[in-house]
Amino acid sequence: MTNGDWASAAHVARVVRQCLEEGKTVVIDGLGAFHPDGKRGYRFVARTVPKVFVAYVQEDAAAVDRLCDQLEESGFDAWLDHRKLLPGQNWPRAIESAIETTDFFLACFSHNSVTRKGGFHAEIRYALDCARQLPMDEVFLIPLRLDDCPVPARIRRELQYVDLFPDWRRGFQRIVAIIQRELRKRSRAA
Repeated sequence: MTNGDWASAAHVARVVRQCLEEGKTVVIDGLGAFHPDGKRGYRFVARTVPKVFVAYVQEDAAAVDRLCDQLEESGFDAWLDHRKLLPGQNWPRAIESAIETTDFFLACFSHNSVTRKGGFHAEIRYALDCARQLPMDEVFLIPLRLDDCPVPARIRRELQYVDLFPDWRRGFQRIVAIIQRELRKRSRAA
């Protein structure tokens, strides 16, 4: 580590310590959480819930917020840009890092997203690149449709998608079942 890295690490440690002394919990994305503990000062709880990255376009934010709320109620750590990115953070790098470290990637297709250029499609391309490093039969990228939109040919050729319409509850249950099945498979392989 360089002197600058040590100074940054020391600064982060001071901020964490100050928050704990104030009785606040400190969550470090991807690692876990430090909780105040009167006996020992703090205790660390490692992240044990699966992380689910959700890619979408802004026009679908209401539906995606609903999806993320339900994912969190089901015991998953939903990663959504407007909930996880911090002010001043290098958002393109933070998004890439979140994709690299996520357990599952949900691509939310809609009429709003399929023809639009920009970050949504870049995130999907990056997720596909990350998926290439995984075993062929491992589920990572789960495409879903928010409405009756066409799914891009590259996705349609290689991956089955889930519809959250006309029956949201049924579609959501299918997503959870897919993730839970994959988690069981991964735990047996570990």
